[in-house]
Amino acid sequence: MLFSLIIPVYNRPDEVDELLESLAKSTYDQIYEIVLIEDGSTIRCQDVAQKYGDRLDISYYYKENSGPGDSRNYGMSKARGDYFIIFDSDCIIPSNYLNEVEKALQENYVDCFGGPDKALDSFSDIQKAINFTMTSFLTTGGIRGGSEKIGKFQPRSFNMGLSNKAFKASGGFGNIHPGEDPDLSIRLWEMGYETRLLPNAFVYHKRRIDWDKFTIQVSKFGKARPILNSWYPQYNKLTFFFPTFFIIGFFVSLVLLIFNQDILLKFYFCYFSALFLVSSIQNKSIKIGYLSLIAVWKQFYGYGIGFLKSYVKVIVLKQDPKIAFPELFFKV
Repeated sequence: MLFSLIIPVYNRPDEVDELLESLAKSTYDQIYEIVLIEDGSTIRCQDVAQKYGDRLDISYYYKENSGPGDSRNYGMSKARGDYFIIFDSDCIIPSNYLNEVEKALQENYVDCFGGPDKALDSFSDIQKAINFTMTSFLTTGGIRGGSEKIGKFQPRSFNMGLSNKAFKASGGFGNIHPGEDPDLSIRLWEMGYETRLLPNAFVYHKRRIDWDKFTIQVSKFGKARPILNSWYPQYNKLTFFFPTFFIIGFFVSLVLLIFNQDILLKFYFCYFSALFLVSSIQNKSIKIGYLSLIAVWKQFYGYGIGFLKSYVKVIVLKQDPKIAFPELFFKV
């Protein structure tokens, strides 16, 4: 197979520099190409691409802004490969990544895969805290991993593989964002293609966002899910409601204190204590343990409230998602 690495970027030449530097250290000894798609950036990364031109096979394209999904489709339409591997620009790739992917596909081929993400020691404390809340078995990261089995996994597009055949058959990503990756996974399932988690094909996901941006991001995740549920009700799961139930339950626990009932609040205390302990041990830092509490609360609150708003508008009131939440749809 010829791998084509598809990387859309928007005003992030510094991220692209780090990503390409990591790929330049790859131990993979077969030919592969890198396709960079500049999605209407005002701060371009063309000079960065040229910097690595003698070490990496890079194709650079500039296009008008139309969102990450359409930019990935554009890159795949230009690529030469048999198999596309999609990264976000804020990822750093382990040197053995492509070896692990090739090994897994040779042993048990699949037309679409997803891989996990991890944090490097060089990441900031907030980045490590956000990484914890996005991947931990105690948070929605664990819920996602437990509810989506390895052989029935919905890949996330920061670290995702897609065969050329499956891309052409499906037409690639839709114009919803976020949510374009599970949308594609479900459409592939409907067409008879399989998806799978490749546990050893992980990347270091830097997530260069502050607390406010993180809250906005997870809120959009929450808003997107009921829309996907309305499109594909057969794939709806009770676990999708958990963050909303969690937030409602927390405020109910505060009301119950008026009636001298603190059992529910004790549950939340035990849960957050476990979060603090696990994160502190995992990250070897009490500070990151504390920051993880903030990250988890923002994750559950942002996602839970976003989910509730979308559920009411899209599921209960039957509003058109593109009218109810125009910020989730790119015009292509």
